Amino acid sequence: MDLLRSLPIGLYLEQPVTWLHRLDSRVKLAWLMTFLIAPILANPIWRFMLVGMLIVLTLTAAIPWRVWKQQMGLLLLFCLLLFCLSAIAPDGLPAEHQPRIPADELTFSQQPATLPPPPQPKPWYKPFNLGSNSPIPNTKAPSPNQLPQPTNYRYVVFKQGPIKITRKSLDLAINVSTLFFTVIYSTNLYLLTTASEEITAALENLMQPLRRLNWPITEIALTLTLSLRFIPLVLEEIQNLVRSVRTRAINWKKLGFRSAAQVWLMIAERLLENLLLRAEQIASAMKVRGFTSPDRHRVEWHQLQLKIRDWIALGCLLLLWSARFVWGWDS
Repeated sequence: MDLLRSLPIGLYLEQPVTWLHRLDSRVKLAWLMTFLIAPILANPIWRFMLVGMLIVLTLTAAIPWRVWKQQMGLLLLFCLLLFCLSAIAPDGLPAEHQPRIPADELTFSQQPATLPPPPQPKPWYKPFNLGSNSPIPNTKAPSPNQLPQPTNYRYVVFKQGPIKITRKSLDLAINVSTLFFTVIYSTNLYLLTTASEEITAALENLMQPLRRLNWPITEIALTLTLSLRFIPLVLEEIQNLVRSVRTRAINWKKLGFRSAAQVWLMIAERLLENLLLRAEQIASAMKVRGFTSPDRHRVEWHQLQLKIRDWIALGCLLLLWSARFVWGWDS
């Protein structure tokens, strides 16, 4: 069991170097924010287009099959299951009901128990003794269900037995499933093709105006770099603990629920101790190398420079947002 290969979430792909790797990290961060913000108040066609763009970017970048099949495949399966469950779930429209208690309950309770006599019908108005004595017949309007429908619009899209799919539930299923895929996979693709030093340098460069407000920009960037570098260490510690448990050939059926829970509690405690020990080792190594304050130990993480391919990517981003503002709104 190798979690670093079977579950490559949040890890950086060093080889092969694709055209996504060569883009500036600030440009890729702008595209990531686009994929996170653009689905808001967007129509279903636009949401499907964002999903298709992510798949096309993955295919054109020639990312190895072993890397993205376990991420995109499982994520697509999860989003498909979420789509099916949301589509057949009740749409949640409030049902119209009539209150059982009158609006003016006190006045209604003070009414007499006997009903008033019915009103007498007024005589039919006949000037000069003309006309018929029979009143005008009470013609009821036909039921709305009997009226011919001007269009073929149907609120219930599909109904077969207990399964019922309405337009609102279908729209909700599309929104939820596409939003899950877009948010998770776009973030994972960004971390897959961008080194942690590049991410730190991009964020530090974009947050330079906050220095006027005395914000610790360098400390924030350094903390982000360490947190991104700490993800593989966490996976490695989990992998080592799982292997140590498997080598002991524990018979979980004979242990019972209580003993098994105690074993897993000990494993979780040991995992926390190992992670804290790793964090202490990193802090000691940084302190020895002079990482006491950003003024005394300045580190240039990455040299940022916009090239022709970066300007082309920014131009495509502007075209995408123009199309989003024109055609992407949900009606």
